[in-house]
Amino acid sequence: MNVAIVKYNAGNIYSVVNSLRRLGVEPLLTDDAEQLASADRVIFPGQGEASETMQYLRSHNLDKVITGLKQPVLGICIGQQLLCRHSEEGDTQCIGVFDVDVKRFCPERHEDKVPAMGWNDLHDLKSPLFKGFGEKDTFVYFVHSYYVPKCDFTIATADYILPYSAALNKDNFYATQFHPEKSGETGAKIIQNFLSIDEK
Repeated sequence: MNVAIVKYNAGNIYSVVNSLRRLGVEPLLTDDAEQLASADRVIFPGQGEASETMQYLRSHNLDKVITGLKQPVLGICIGQQLLCRHSEEGDTQCIGVFDVDVKRFCPERHEDKVPAMGWNDLHDLKSPLFKGFGEKDTFVYFVHSYYVPKCDFTIATADYILPYSAALNKDNFYATQFHPEKSGETGAKIIQNFLSIDEK
């Protein structure tokens, strides 16, 4: 299978490369429009600041390339947030695949720490991305200060300060706020499920 990873100015991309290699897949790391368009699957991962990242994507025309993709696409962490309409981080207009805004966590108690960092459970699973999972199998790793509210695109939820979207889906676009590449066997299974999803 030909899997392309979007190459841009974000951190944590190489952990996704390594996670795919552990599954026997040698991905292509590229910012080339033709290579991304011709891949069987595209992954849009990363960690970074929304406004700077969107500025980079627009300057390299990658925002339009991503929205034009027809094969299954998986956004991870900042990749999920940038696929949304707008982010409170830097008052940023994002790519807009998911018609929902990204909000900043507002701590309500002393023990509420931002960024939210660590392992958390997933609930309300609704997608082939989570095929074969029970509610007790979904302990995954998060690092984020911003979140996507629950919405029509939500296919999994998590709870930190308030319930929010841990994963989204619209047409051929899937996205996770958590890091499957850092989530052990559970994360590996989610990535494998993504690779096995039938194209819509």
